[in-house]
Amino acid sequence: MTTDTAVLESTLADGGAALDLRPSARALELRAELVDFMHGHVFPAEHDYERYRRDAGPDDHVVPPVVEDLKKQARSRGLWNLFLPAESGIGQLDYAGLAEITGWSLHLAPEATNGQAPDTGNMELLHLFGTDEQQRRWLRPLLDGEIRSAFSMTEVDVASSDATNIETRIERDGDHYVINGRKWWTSGAADPRCRLLIVMGKTDPDAAPHRQQSMVLVPVETPGVTIVRDVPVFGRHDQHGHCEVTYEDVRVPVANILGEEGAGFAVAQARLGPGRIHHCMRALGAAERALALMTTRAKARVAFGGPLADQGTIQQGIAESRIAIDQARLLCQYAAKTIDEYGNKAAAQLVSAAKVSVPRVALQVIDRAIQVYGGAGVSDDVPLAAMYGWHRSMRIFDGPDEVHLRSIAKSELRRHG
Repeated sequence: MTTDTAVLESTLADGGAALDLRPSARALELRAELVDFMHGHVFPAEHDYERYRRDAGPDDHVVPPVVEDLKKQARSRGLWNLFLPAESGIGQLDYAGLAEITGWSLHLAPEATNGQAPDTGNMELLHLFGTDEQQRRWLRPLLDGEIRSAFSMTEVDVASSDATNIETRIERDGDHYVINGRKWWTSGAADPRCRLLIVMGKTDPDAAPHRQQSMVLVPVETPGVTIVRDVPVFGRHDQHGHCEVTYEDVRVPVANILGEEGAGFAVAQARLGPGRIHHCMRALGAAERALALMTTRAKARVAFGGPLADQGTIQQGIAESRIAIDQARLLCQYAAKTIDEYGNKAAAQLVSAAKVSVPRVALQVIDRAIQVYGGAGVSDDVPLAAMYGWHRSMRIFDGPDEVHLRSIAKSELRRHG
């Protein structure tokens, strides 16, 4: 029996505290505040956000002013940096329920509370591995919501789901590293507030496969950094952008290494554990909104002599959606609780299971809602089409389904070996 399996089995055997998924009193207070914030400020701001983005056009990546207004309001309410236990004082289980609520309005609420990826993962890395100077220069402004950042790992020419494939070179030259490579899906790099790129590349191609990579901090204005283009997602250009970036003889001081040379793969895994759960919980928030839209539409829309809600097929879809969302939420909460109690490594297979199951659930619910809305469902008059595109992408980013399924299967095979 592996150590990870032993931890999980002992957790399962402990029917008391280990499986207590109730939020803390503090989390309940924050939840009430956040729900009020969503209904009183975020939902009413969605129209202004969308109008600004529509008028500005897809090539403009300036954040709509309403987001900065929401950030001020959220901070004044104590709804700020909730994702980072060192700042918020709450754990991953407590934050999971709050992250779900921000998923009700994915373009506005996560950033309004300074809980927007990729900044959250980057802040976790700087908190865990950054030097005092790195934290002063980068972490503090990120925690204050003054700047944004991007994570530059995925590459165009290789299967980046296997991070050992990465070809970008980071070579030592005296007191500097020289970076050469081509990345894409560097989310956030198009935003004019982006000041930092965390770049993953190979410092030692001859080392063991998981010790070849390192991460370095690259200011976005460094000579040789070129933001080539913003890559659309299902034809949509997000405000912060998902960019192709080239690095040509980019020089940064050796002091910009994050952690140590050869630790890039391990650092990446530390970044992705809680972050995957945060993504999953926000996806469940989107699924809840889709279900609410579906039921409202079904009751209001009349066809063939009665409301759609009277149709058995519609009722079945609503019921299946409720069951699936609740099941997926429990899996996420269990993974979050395991992170709190035993750390990221012990929760790895639970996180993988959530990462596979939650996007599937979200897509199923959103698809049912689109069907109930008919022609309106595939238009931009309601948020469902945009929600579908993003959550379909979730089956690829932060590890495609196949990679997580492979990991889960290998764990089970070891367990029963």
